[in-house]
Amino acid sequence: MSTPHPGGGPAHGQWVPPPAHARKGRRKWPWVLLVVVLLLAGGCTALVLGLAEETGKTVRVRYEVTGSAKGVAIAYTTWKDGALVTQKEGPRDLPWRKELTTKDFVKGGLLAVTTGKGGGTVSCSVTVNDRRPWTAAASGPDATATCSGF
Repeated sequence: MSTPHPGGGPAHGQWVPPPAHARKGRRKWPWVLLVVVLLLAGGCTALVLGLAEETGKTVRVRYEVTGSAKGVAIAYTTWKDGALVTQKEGPRDLPWRKELTTKDFVKGGLLAVTTGKGGGTVSCSVTVNDRRPWTAAASGPDATATCSGF
């Protein structure tokens, strides 16, 4: 049996593990960084695939606006070369309908309808390839109904 060192430390020749801050273990940050990069890459890939899901296919987009408002302003998305382009019409009386087909479709479209100072009601509806429509409604002076995200 060894006798303790007079200073309270280990006896001569006895092995003592190094302090925790001096240990050379495996570093975790490169693995954490790798996981973060992989998650970001996977998320970006899913986003791009989701946005381009209809690219190359012929897509039919049907816009419809109804209501009692007179002289409304309408802004809607069209697609050209894979980019979103905003078209504007107005002042117009309701109902208003427009249908278009495109092969450059990417998600993120918009249909916004604004009543004038005279108020009234407006409802918008957007249907893409006969799927469930995006809808919204608004009423009052200078009110806006917005269908977006299709």
